[in-house]
Amino acid sequence: MPDLSVHVGGLTLANPLLAASGCFGYGLDCDPLIAPEIFGAVVTKTVTPEPRRGNTPPRLAETPAGLLNSIGLENVGLAAFLDEKLPALGARGLRPVVSIAAGSPPAFAAMAGALDPAAILALELNLSCPNVAAGGANFATDPAAVAAITRAVRSAFDGPVWVKLTPNVTDIAEVAAAAARAGADAVCAINTLLGMDIDLETGKSPFARVTAGLSGPAVLPVALAAVWRIRQRVDVPVLGIGGAASAADVLKFLAAGADAVQVGTALFGDPGLPRRILAGLEAELDRRGCTSFADLRALWRAAPAG
Repeated sequence: MPDLSVHVGGLTLANPLLAASGCFGYGLDCDPLIAPEIFGAVVTKTVTPEPRRGNTPPRLAETPAGLLNSIGLENVGLAAFLDEKLPALGARGLRPVVSIAAGSPPAFAAMAGALDPAAILALELNLSCPNVAAGGANFATDPAAVAAITRAVRSAFDGPVWVKLTPNVTDIAEVAAAAARAGADAVCAINTLLGMDIDLETGKSPFARVTAGLSGPAVLPVALAAVWRIRQRVDVPVLGIGGAASAADVLKFLAAGADAVQVGTALFGDPGLPRRILAGLEAELDRRGCTSFADLRALWRAAPAG
């Protein structure tokens, strides 16, 4: 059987498939429809210093090739996460990647300092949610702000620090480079694209905040280009996010330069997808006579251009 394990910095994951933040709850919410153990890792929904009620409904709207969401980072807050959610994951034998968001570099650092590196795999810094009026909404568009938050978290947390980037910038590779220089162990690309919908009965957006985040198959080409541009610029690991819904999509991310891939929106409509993706990856490696993704990358490097 081919070896599906991948390395993300100092971490070794059993396979390259991760459950993306915001699409899998805190890690156990989808069990038993999707057992969290099937993934190489689970990224929790974003946790903030205090509980958040989130945005006024409606919060979701389907598009022909994706999903618009305006959740507003609804979550239980750091204290309840530490008291209830993280122990439940530990009792299951799971160490998640914990997504956090806050309103300033010191607040990010305080959250990071409250988390035990032994209980989690990594921190994912959510700097780019487009549906929050303050805090993370502005940080990811400014390389200096991204660097300041990364340095603050790096000084407070001994484990791996991943920085999640927004595509809603002129040059995502510049932001990724700022994060890497500030000590990020990996960068994650991309968060949702800015989008909106119109209710023709009212002539207005269905969302209270008007715009929303677009995810799903429509964003895959944008995400692939972002990963490729980042890989040309930085040496730290890259986690690809955006529109993956098949083994072929995951392989495209790996070919573009990703070290692992997060899947999110597609899970809502297809609980059996992770198992099929992993089976498809095994079949593709086997078809090419590869025993690992390293072998496959070597084949890609040897392939003629054009």
